Amino acid sequence: MSDQSVVRFPRFYLTAPAACPYLPEKQERKVFTYLSGAMAPMVNDALTNMGFRRSQSIAYKPACDLCSACISVRVVVDGFKPGRTFRRITARGQDIRREVKPARANAEQYNLLKRYLLSRHASGGMADMGLFDYAAMIEDTPIHTQLIEYRRQGVLIAACLTDQLETGLSMVYSFYDPVMEDQSLGSYMVLDHIALAKSRSLPYVYLGYWIEQSRKMAYKIRFSPLEALGPNGWAALDASEKTD
Repeated sequence: MSDQSVVRFPRFYLTAPAACPYLPEKQERKVFTYLSGAMAPMVNDALTNMGFRRSQSIAYKPACDLCSACISVRVVVDGFKPGRTFRRITARGQDIRREVKPARANAEQYNLLKRYLLSRHASGGMADMGLFDYAAMIEDTPIHTQLIEYRRQGVLIAACLTDQLETGLSMVYSFYDPVMEDQSLGSYMVLDHIALAKSRSLPYVYLGYWIEQSRKMAYKIRFSPLEALGPNGWAALDASEKTD
């Protein structure tokens, strides 16, 4: 029997405890596996629907002791109806042009990312990311990944690394020009991904993890209807603080 005919199931590993980047005085652990070979897209699809996220060729999921604050969430595309706030954001972005490109890094994107990190996440683990690190983040992918750029009058103002899955679009990482904070570009990109998923007949947009106690993640619950992954599978998320 040749090596190519052998189905290799992924092996999972557990990280050592480390400081949680979202909840003070908490520690995080992750379970992870490597994505490789022809089976990588199928494995990644299955793991995403089990609450995993992708970073380069690794799929990971929180596995913290005595904490389950991180909740996987996804937007139900067909049920989404933008409220007044979201309609204003879309209207302000009428002159923004989306460009869907292969997952290839360049200096223009990297310079935008550095400005974003220095403004929004100066003390975070990505703040000292170099150009080669950025290229690895963008290009090291074993699945169908695109870099979606957003331009105004030809100038790059935002970008999102996006995976296309069987069940939807997964927003892996997005960043934007911090000078344009009042343009709500983060929300604009989510709205545009919902529109893009609808145009591709994909049912969901995966937004990663939502933590109720984290103000940085509060924006995610505004994209209703939202489903959360719980012990019994995906179900509608009922968040009382949801507003639009």
